[in-house]
Amino acid sequence: MKCKITRNAAKVLSKELSKEDNKELKIRVLITHAHGNHAHYGLDLDMATENDEVVSTDKDIDVILNTSEPLLDGVKIDYLYLPEEGFVITNPSKGNHGDH
Repeated sequence: MKCKITRNAAKVLSKELSKEDNKELKIRVLITHAHGNHAHYGLDLDMATENDEVVSTDKDIDVILNTSEPLLDGVKIDYLYLPEEGFVITNPSKGNHGDH
């Protein structure tokens, strides 16, 4: 499985992961809602289970992905400041570019 994190997202995620309460946790990308051939994604802090793959990214942040969810393979985590500040998670490899 693959996951890409942009520079902006990595800054925000690293800050959150460096907090004392989060030292043992990793970022989990999850599907909040799926319909048709695409999904809506969310983020959480969690620990991996037997159904998960921990994916290392080029930003030195490990991400947990559930291996039984094919729509998670290839997700991209970004952090935008405009028009609203927040995370944007898409999966360009599955045709989800966040444009709806």
